[in-house]
Amino acid sequence: MTPKIQSVRGMNDILPDEAEFWDMFEETIRSWLKSYGYRPIRLPIVEPTPLFKRAIGEVTDIVEKEMYSFVDSLNGEALTLRPEGTAGCVRAVIQHSLLALQPQRLYYLGQMFRHERPQKGRYRQFHQVGVEAFGFSGPDIDAEQILMGARLWDDLGLDGISLQLNTLGQPAERAQHRAELIAYFEQHRELLDEDGRRRLYSNPLRILDTKNPDLQQLIAAAPRLTDHLGAESLAHFEGVQQALRDAGQTFTINPRLVRGLDYYNLTVFEWVTDRLGAQGTVCAGGRYDGLLQQLGGRAAPACGFAMGVERLITLIREAGGETRAAAVDVYLVHQGTNASRLAARVAEGLRDRGIDVLFHCGGGSFKTQMKKADASGASFAVIIGDDEADAGEVTLKPLRTTGDRPNQQKRVGVDVVADEIMNSILDRDDS
Repeated sequence: MTPKIQSVRGMNDILPDEAEFWDMFEETIRSWLKSYGYRPIRLPIVEPTPLFKRAIGEVTDIVEKEMYSFVDSLNGEALTLRPEGTAGCVRAVIQHSLLALQPQRLYYLGQMFRHERPQKGRYRQFHQVGVEAFGFSGPDIDAEQILMGARLWDDLGLDGISLQLNTLGQPAERAQHRAELIAYFEQHRELLDEDGRRRLYSNPLRILDTKNPDLQQLIAAAPRLTDHLGAESLAHFEGVQQALRDAGQTFTINPRLVRGLDYYNLTVFEWVTDRLGAQGTVCAGGRYDGLLQQLGGRAAPACGFAMGVERLITLIREAGGETRAAAVDVYLVHQGTNASRLAARVAEGLRDRGIDVLFHCGGGSFKTQMKKADASGASFAVIIGDDEADAGEVTLKPLRTTGDRPNQQKRVGVDVVADEIMNSILDRDDS
């Protein structure tokens, strides 16, 4: 027997029942983003490896451990499956001069890839919604993006998601803080774990983001970045907080919130929940004003956030969200040569009127086909045998009860069957 080939570990199939739920989620996402003026952008899954090394930072878990990178055997180019979306979006904005005429509000939705140990809420192929705004310098856009999250949780029927907020200041301010951090951790080097010692001189800010419980007391006593912030950074952070307070949005300032990517400055935030175990972040982002220049473009302010789709789907399911039936309107049953030829024309005529039709294929008795029609979830069966075909008619049979009215089938002409179905659908919707 030929051995079966399985999917790659941590890269999951999304089967039809679940995919329909995803479709519902994505419809909600697109409507929500459109209401804030964000427009879609579609980006390649594969990008040049240097893009991520330069944007994310070489001394990060993503670049050091998690990227799916390879060399194109045809031309020797170093390529990487995208581990996140911001770098590619910034590359596209620069490459196509999207900021030449006006600021941009953009979003994307798709697969990302990171080579890590698969677990609940964390997969090697996962999906993100990414939201990016370019050309807005004030704290108002930061606050808008944060409040967008609050509205989405309401749209999705989710609660128990709380907001954590911090500021990373500007690069010069972080440089002063960095020197203090290094001096502090040097005094306690023997208490650092392997990752902490490795990052001590390359990226000491990331030590603050460690999940190692043995280091939490050491982290709590470390120098704080807020002690080095200048007036402009503090004013920007206060502007974000004031906008959130004006909107009635509660938040917690978390001075240890640093995010895992090197490109952030000023505002950073996370929406978190305790319902997903260790993978409690469902949405995170912040401001990254220096990234466009860092990737070869003109300096411009920017901020954005990303959400893990799998984690949100899990939360929606746990909150009792259900998939609505994705059934067609009509299941078309037919038997006999003339009947089948007419049925094909009827099916297309119904579709011309905007009626969804599942056309029975594969033969079978009327009884067998009717069982399949009922199981399909369709609202109506349109039945055509040679007797109906000779008369230029069809039998229309309702398959679902509408109010107190019985499911009475009737013969109608081919030229009026679409009107009969449309009127029945309108009656059902009004009842």
